[in-house]
Amino acid sequence: MDWRQFVMDLETLNPDKVEAVFTRHGALSITLMDAGDEPVLEPAVGETPLWDDTRVAALFSTDVDLNLLHDDLLRSLGIDTLPAHEVLALPDREWQREWLKDFEPMRFGERLWICPGDASVDDDDAVLVRLDPGLAFGTGMHATTALCLEWLDSLSLQGKTVLDYGCGSGVLAIAALLLGAAAATAVDNDPQAVTATRSNAELNGVMDRLTVPECNQESTETFDVVVANILAGPIIDLAGLIAGRVRSGCLLALSGILSEQVDDVVDAYMPFIEFAEPVFRAQGGQTWVRLTGRRYEG
Repeated sequence: MDWRQFVMDLETLNPDKVEAVFTRHGALSITLMDAGDEPVLEPAVGETPLWDDTRVAALFSTDVDLNLLHDDLLRSLGIDTLPAHEVLALPDREWQREWLKDFEPMRFGERLWICPGDASVDDDDAVLVRLDPGLAFGTGMHATTALCLEWLDSLSLQGKTVLDYGCGSGVLAIAALLLGAAAATAVDNDPQAVTATRSNAELNGVMDRLTVPECNQESTETFDVVVANILAGPIIDLAGLIAGRVRSGCLLALSGILSEQVDDVVDAYMPFIEFAEPVFRAQGGQTWVRLTGRRYEG
């Protein structure tokens, strides 16, 4: 089955009203996107900011009358003409697999590779993580994940226990297990992340050593290695909780932090963690940072 996509600049239109019209006409998906080049990195809690120059795209089956949609938009929005818009014909594809075509095997550190599907690498010592993120975050393409993967590759994980806090696709927990960790736990507050992590663990044959609790199930268990690749805001807010999961004298890595946020993160963890020098990585006009350290003993 083929599809059509209705793409329109929002300009000053109310996005909620536009989405309501699209939904009324059977939109299968509605996406808001940046029509310029304005990053929205970390909104405050409860805020859902849009870009100054926002575009909306809605996907429809070919049997939807887009002329009726056009007229309904004018009537419902109280305008005479629509902002710049176009209708694109889209051939049928397995949309959840589309990301694979631009995803080549990637190496992190000395041994660790992230591979899509059944891709292979010419490396006899390779540790391969087969990955299908589904709707969850975390392929290794972003600097924050890459920094964590490189750190895990540098460790001796044999017999260690690992916590992946904010697991997304589960890539960090799964990589740790394939690198020799005895057991890992992956937690996230997004049900899609829980589903993706379990699926990827099965794909890599490590589900028997991985615990993936349901969303928002907290625990006081401590671990030899804890990695939290989220954002600076929650990293700071949850400092006591995250540091409390690190066993005395053991290791913590924090990522998802911008360079200008490092001091605030370090201050929040100062009572618990002795940090090494931060590692910086530039990407997308931003400088991301990985902080690693050891929990004070006692």
